[in-house]
Amino acid sequence: MDLATELAEVRKRIDAELTAILESQRFEVPARLLDAMSYALLSSGKRLRPALVLWAAEACGLSDSKRALPGAAAVEMIHAYSLIHDDLPAMDNDDLRRGQPTTHRKFDEATAILAGDGLLTLAFGVLARRCENPQLAASSCAELATAAGIAGMVGGQADDLAAEGRFTNQNSAEQPLSSPNAHTMQSIHERKTGAMIRVSLRLGGLAAGANARQLTAFDDYGAAVGLAFQIADDLLDVEGTEFETGKRVGKDVCLGKMTYPSFYGVETSRQMAAQLIERAIAAIQLFGPAASKLEALARYVLERKH
Repeated sequence: MDLATELAEVRKRIDAELTAILESQRFEVPARLLDAMSYALLSSGKRLRPALVLWAAEACGLSDSKRALPGAAAVEMIHAYSLIHDDLPAMDNDDLRRGQPTTHRKFDEATAILAGDGLLTLAFGVLARRCENPQLAASSCAELATAAGIAGMVGGQADDLAAEGRFTNQNSAEQPLSSPNAHTMQSIHERKTGAMIRVSLRLGGLAAGANARQLTAFDDYGAAVGLAFQIADDLLDVEGTEFETGKRVGKDVCLGKMTYPSFYGVETSRQMAAQLIERAIAAIQLFGPAASKLEALARYVLERKH
């Protein structure tokens, strides 16, 4: 199987779906706001999370993946919104994303904030209106809200900023984490990165009517792949180039972020990622050949350059 070809097919299908959703809003949304949303959402990303939705549904035997499309579109909207907000001056203050100016640089800071807000809320509208039945819509919305919310991605981001010492205002109840450690770092990344990877698989499983054992397998796979993905990101920030990654490198050290290379060193971090990928692959063996794309995607995490 050629993973690059499979991902290109997913990208083509998802981008068509996302474009149609945005175009359906064309006469109801301020043009500049919609342009900023489109700019962030349809940029040259890999569409890994939508791929996980579709391929998890496929692993469960869903022959018509159209049922999984709302979940696939919704997770990409949430991902795009999170990148817009992460890049803002108040967060990571990045000028480059996916090889092009970040949304707040292309437009302006206020428009970028609103574009992120728009994508966040639109994601739940897509699930509510486009899922095949009300029960699937409700369960999908609940799963995504948990993963993207204060106990998931947003909470992980808050703790990540706290670990950098960003919450030092005397009027703030939050204080910098007194003794950052590997356990704290893993907890942050399980929520900040891993939660959205796990929920992508679960949304695909729910669309396909997955049983409890299958959903647990997706959780185990997603948790392992999510951490491996973050380790790979940390390594790219140390070893990658701006040309390869499409974003500024070396910024983690400048921001004082907790990273796997800073705790364990480059070689040990690389070994940890490899072990996590083997754990992920073991978790989906119960699906047999139907999970071949998920296995290939897990292996890709170790090899990616961007």
